[in-house]
Amino acid sequence: MHADSIRKLFEEVRKGKLSPDEAVERLRYLPFEDLEFAKVDHHRLLRVGMPEVIFGQAKTPLQVAQIFTRLAKHGGNVLATRATAAQFAAVKKKVPKAEYRERARAIVLRRDNEKYGKGTIAVVSAGTSDIPVAEEAAVTAEVMGNEVEHLYDVGVAGIHRLFAHRNSLIKARVVIVCAGMEGALPSVIGGLVGVPVIAVPTSVGYGAAFDGLAALLGMMNSCASNVSVVNIDNGFGAGYVASLINRL
Repeated sequence: MHADSIRKLFEEVRKGKLSPDEAVERLRYLPFEDLEFAKVDHHRLLRVGMPEVIFGQAKTPLQVAQIFTRLAKHGGNVLATRATAAQFAAVKKKVPKAEYRERARAIVLRRDNEKYGKGTIAVVSAGTSDIPVAEEAAVTAEVMGNEVEHLYDVGVAGIHRLFAHRNSLIKARVVIVCAGMEGALPSVIGGLVGVPVIAVPTSVGYGAAFDGLAALLGMMNSCASNVSVVNIDNGFGAGYVASLINRL
């Protein structure tokens, strides 16, 4: 991936899409650019094949805008997760083409529309209340070059709703399942498909759900051998790992 990225940079110079000075400018900030409050990792795309993603929580609008702008200057797609409307407003002033995905709480700049994934990633939510986490997973996977199919509100309380989408599940190369309450849905789907299932416990549920802990423990004790689990509400992590699997 290191060599491919460097070749792509020089190819852009050869085709006149990038001047030699601009190419040197990009290389100059490897491996990172120091903004004092943040060290922007421009080298991450070369190292692992995915660019750095901004975690918006607890950052000021100005901090998010500055990091977003520096990442945008180096080309490719840019993603900020757990972002607020105020942070988006600050980003929009500096990067007019940025978009706010409200349900996912994500700021997106999409310039590279190439599909790097080898198949489809199915993103499933057990209930409507799980959709924000599912949307974060879906946006992450889309920005990282995958075809994504959304299957929402198909939880075990009405299992017939899930079976209506069985063909979509079987065709997927990776399945992400977001569920709160008792977290049973990933085990059910794991028994239906022969591909990796990434389970995302959500903090949805009444008192004994313990803000997603009950779902987390249920998923970690899944009897379906193809189920792996990320942290509570970590749609981003699920989308990222699904992207890596889908590129193999």
